[in-house]
Amino acid sequence: MPTGVAIRDVREQLFAAADRILLRDGPSALTSRAVTDEAGCAKGVLHRHFDDFDAFLAEFVLDRVDRMDPQAAALRESAGTGSVVGNLADALTAVFSSVAVAIVPLLIFRDQLRARLRETWPAGVPVLTEAAVMVAGYLTAERDLGRIASHAEVEQLAPTLIGAAHLLFADRASAPPEAGAVRKMVSTVIAAVVRE
Repeated sequence: MPTGVAIRDVREQLFAAADRILLRDGPSALTSRAVTDEAGCAKGVLHRHFDDFDAFLAEFVLDRVDRMDPQAAALRESAGTGSVVGNLADALTAVFSSVAVAIVPLLIFRDQLRARLRETWPAGVPVLTEAAVMVAGYLTAERDLGRIASHAEVEQLAPTLIGAAHLLFADRASAPPEAGAVRKMVSTVIAAVVRE
């Protein structure tokens, strides 16, 4: 792209390019050159908007976490409707069909990115931690409605569901798990507490 040509929504174009690279090629392929090439802009564009590549990646990860807010709200609003297993299976499939599953190895792969994120995100893997908060909020709402047992430890069930779902979706080389496999996993994890 010639110098001096305005690019609309630069950050979003660069973030969308990073999504595509992560989903298609994995974290080892994610470089500043790959991102700008994928976005169709000069390499300097990224560095005009971000201090360095790790700053770009940190903002990218946090942006993807923020994008989970509408999904979390929709899951909470589904409490009391449909089935608990179905609602959770659908929500987990949506989380892990997104770029979330590719962000985990990116964070493992890049020490400087983890260090940068620790400045604003004190513990855990941001996307997975936020997904666990989303699931815990939903389980709490269902517990309040009596569809989950009053003794259910939602703070333990939520990360258990996230971890088990991550294992189902983590193999980037294979097809995503079938809906029945996700539902079976959810059903198994919450079997002792579901009251539908």
